[in-house]
Amino acid sequence: MGEKIMYDTIFARSFSRYDQKKLGYGAFLACFLIALSFSTVFKPYLGPLTVNKRLSINDGLKMVRANDTISSNATFFSNVVISFNATVEMVSDGSSNMSSTSRNDTIGSSTSSSKTLGFNYTNGVIRNDTRLMPVLEINNGSSSQQGQGKCMFCGCVEGGVPEKIIEPICNIEGRTEFCEMNGDIRINGKSSTVLQVGMMTENSSWIIGPYARKGDREALSHVTKWKVKTGVKDGDNGVHQCNRYHGVPAVVFSLGGYAGNNFHDYTDIIIPLYLTSRRFNGEVKFLITNKNPWWINKFKTILRNLSHYDPIDIDNEQQVHCFPTVIIGLKRDPKELTIDPSRSPHSMKEFRQFLRTTKKTRAFTNTKAIATMARTLGYKVTIAETDSNVAKVAETINACDVMMGVHGAGLTNMVFLPSNAILIQIVPIGGFEWLARTDFEEPSKDMNLRYLEYKIKTEESTLIQQYPPYHEVIRNPGAIAKQGWDAFKAVYLQQQNVKLDIHRFRPILSRAIELLHE
Repeated sequence: MGEKIMYDTIFARSFSRYDQKKLGYGAFLACFLIALSFSTVFKPYLGPLTVNKRLSINDGLKMVRANDTISSNATFFSNVVISFNATVEMVSDGSSNMSSTSRNDTIGSSTSSSKTLGFNYTNGVIRNDTRLMPVLEINNGSSSQQGQGKCMFCGCVEGGVPEKIIEPICNIEGRTEFCEMNGDIRINGKSSTVLQVGMMTENSSWIIGPYARKGDREALSHVTKWKVKTGVKDGDNGVHQCNRYHGVPAVVFSLGGYAGNNFHDYTDIIIPLYLTSRRFNGEVKFLITNKNPWWINKFKTILRNLSHYDPIDIDNEQQVHCFPTVIIGLKRDPKELTIDPSRSPHSMKEFRQFLRTTKKTRAFTNTKAIATMARTLGYKVTIAETDSNVAKVAETINACDVMMGVHGAGLTNMVFLPSNAILIQIVPIGGFEWLARTDFEEPSKDMNLRYLEYKIKTEESTLIQQYPPYHEVIRNPGAIAKQGWDAFKAVYLQQQNVKLDIHRFRPILSRAIELLHE
């Protein structure tokens, strides 16, 4: 105490009151600057920094715990990315619960730093979740350059920059389940396995029945179950090398279940396949499990309009096929024969227009003349246009002994003909021989039908009214075919109708009568 009094006395004698006040202010300012310097220099080491970026959320993500004030809006985008301003820790329990990716849900929240904010995003619904789970922290470091800074999650590449995390997105939505995976995706048809290789993901697995009628045990009992695995690496047990790489996405779906029933063909397969694959604009491959050749032939026109590639019978493939994107299973609306435009970028109106386009068939331009000639041979003639009333179409065709039509989807109704009936296929110009054979001639024999064929001449095609005789379309159809399926379809399937030479065609109808009397 005595030392302090002596120090104060000496200080007072050495400086005037004005000088003492100036020294006090200077000391205060110096202390403030030193404290500010320490705070600036050592701040990166004192705790996590504010994250202002979009963070990928895997399907196991259940909650986001905030240690600072979260901004008023946190938005879930369609690719399951959350964006907000906060100091955050990502929390995952590693579970395999499936989460929806088709919703854009906005969360508004204002919470103090002492609270824990939890979200459970399942089946397209966000629910409160207060469970605490193991923490996975991402620290962006002190650099302002995107992608730089300290890497604090499962692994880092050289320089501390984190590898891109690409997660599978698995969903259960009412009547269906499906997974969408990106990256190095390998499919082994022999073991019914889909692997995501080399991605920085947890080792997780799901079992998927790729038929859009979840909960129907009878239907799913006829569907092959597929195992979906993530977090595997080259060299792991059961991870095979690619034998065939495809540069386009793939969709895996089953033709088991109730395939073959016309109602279920549309509500369980055709409409879901349209919803799942339409976004690829034909640049997608269909991998079919539980293959049904009869079904594929019946809906071949629709399949060709959804995919520019032949379907792959994946169950019988010996090779390991690799794709950049794979969807296992099909999306569908919970209601039958429905597309809800509020939940999808598509609608039933759009789907019906798609069907009308794909099922547009080549037509006769002289139908009355053909019917008159047939009646002179003793035929009772019925002229019919197929429509959505399947029962009516089936009844009409089942009462016929002979059915004829120009190559196209309409001839698929041969499935309703009685045994030993006769199918007459009119083959347009354009090199249709292989299509005529594989689409209708060969299948008709398996249906116990008799088959006759009539190949038109150039003069019987309406294309001669659209193109001069020396044009490639008339003179060299092979050149058009080399331009690809779209070019071929646009000319020979969509622009061409037929005006039959009734005198030239008459012997075909006479031969049909002879076959009926044998």
